[in-house]
Amino acid sequence: MKASELFFPTLREDPAEAETVSHRLLYRAGMIRKTAAGIYTYLPLGFRVIKKIMNIVREEMDRAGGQEVGLPIIQPKELWTQSGRWEVYGDEMFRLKDRHQRDFCLGPTHEEVITDVVNHEVHSYRDLPLLLYQIQNKYRDEIRPRFGLLRGREFIMKDLYSFDVDEAGLEVSYRKMYDAYCRVFDRLGLRYRVVEADSGAIGGNVSHEFIVLAATGESVVVFCDTCDYAANTEKAECIADTEPQEAQLPLTKVATPGQRSIQDVSGFLGIPAQKQVKTMVYLADGVPVAVLVRGDREVNEVKVKNYLKANFIELAPEELVREMVGAGFGSLGPVGMNLKVYADLEVRGMTNFVCGANEDDYHYINVNPGRDFQPEAFCDLRNAEEGDICPACRNGRLKTTRGIETGHIFKLGTKYSEKMGATFLDEKGKERLMVMGCYGIGISRTMAAAVEQNYDENGIIWPLPIAPYQVIIIPVNSKDNQQMETGFKLYHELEEKGYEVIIDDRDQRAGVKFKDADLIGIPIRITVGPNLLKLGQVEIKKRWEKEVKNVPIEEVLSEVSSIFGDKTS
Repeated sequence: MKASELFFPTLREDPAEAETVSHRLLYRAGMIRKTAAGIYTYLPLGFRVIKKIMNIVREEMDRAGGQEVGLPIIQPKELWTQSGRWEVYGDEMFRLKDRHQRDFCLGPTHEEVITDVVNHEVHSYRDLPLLLYQIQNKYRDEIRPRFGLLRGREFIMKDLYSFDVDEAGLEVSYRKMYDAYCRVFDRLGLRYRVVEADSGAIGGNVSHEFIVLAATGESVVVFCDTCDYAANTEKAECIADTEPQEAQLPLTKVATPGQRSIQDVSGFLGIPAQKQVKTMVYLADGVPVAVLVRGDREVNEVKVKNYLKANFIELAPEELVREMVGAGFGSLGPVGMNLKVYADLEVRGMTNFVCGANEDDYHYINVNPGRDFQPEAFCDLRNAEEGDICPACRNGRLKTTRGIETGHIFKLGTKYSEKMGATFLDEKGKERLMVMGCYGIGISRTMAAAVEQNYDENGIIWPLPIAPYQVIIIPVNSKDNQQMETGFKLYHELEEKGYEVIIDDRDQRAGVKFKDADLIGIPIRITVGPNLLKLGQVEIKKRWEKEVKNVPIEEVLSEVSSIFGDKTS
């Protein structure tokens, strides 16, 4: 492709709204443009990357036995009512009516549609297992779309659904997809980690996330320094350290005027956060409950929601808390609390701790579980943190890293088949429920994650398998006939060998061409300059290295081949 004919409107300045590296660089590199909040157009270079990711994903899905289908974006309300998720998805679902005032949605996911299709067409165990997938746009009305392609309202996703006769069959399908996903991310050239995860609104009781490691990622992952355990913080189980037991002291109420935060109370009473208990009030499906964690910990709302089997959970407004308890945030505690109280496991082992007295500007000291209050349950309700005991081996300690969730696989079991009546006849003629799994990869999100992991101060550094083009040839002076002839000679030779090549034939200064080449992240740059041409040489530079190499013109093909592999084989 001639650069003079290529549509890649690069920018020298960052877009004002860009919050992340990928948003900034993809925009500046002329790969995406914003159409509306959370909705983007892919320009030619960006779409080439998208297609390469799609091709790798498609090849691995086919290799694992998947069959590609095309499912509708517009889905009728009736299917979602059957599954019980029409209301569960809430405001995140784009809803619309047709001219007859019938309700539809833009598909945020496709469990309902695929289950309905298979239910109507599959009737015997002989037709199972099935692995059906699609690559298509999805729609979720994010309350605050941000971070460019990482959190959009329209995005491209691959989703595969498995249908099996029993749990043993599901385990086989799940392992196939687990292995296929590992191959996908290996082939994409990305550093990643597979972690245990919460299933969320999709459902099921087992799931794993594929996290592309990046310091800028919004997902926090914990992993053991001794064994192979890894999980995201929503899922990671917390084991309570054994606390040294103290003699219980008398419960005492003390004045703490104006001291609302854990830090405030620590400074005022001289008692560390580890000896305090934080009390949070949530509305779980509208029902108020109190949650206790140690003062230096954070409540894990996903764990609270799952433990209470709630559809929705949110912090209660302070006005409502005052009305129910008689005090505001910062002065709440379990002693005499007139709400159901759920305490984190660590709280059970604490003695003589500090908490709010349910009266503004007062706290209790020397509070002890069992003696001064009895919660509904002690359970795991906090976020895992670096230094915690590993819940798998019980010997190692957890470490943390950051990353971006780009793939998620789920064991659904019979969650959807039961609600939607998806059954088959087994070998004895008995009707049984299909056992399902679902498996997603965010295609556009993976593109952004690749940039978050691979960049420098000059621009993107694409992994070789997904770079929009593999080689860019830059004649330093487009008016120099010898440079242009040599450049085009190499251009045609590389293209004939199967390489994807840009020749920058634009009438621009060399510095502009070099900046654009670095910004868009083409892996190999071949510079044709006047001084080297006198020696019969060109300059070759790998995007990810600082050094350049002078190579005889007749050896360019073999040099490129040594980087990418022999394209003729």
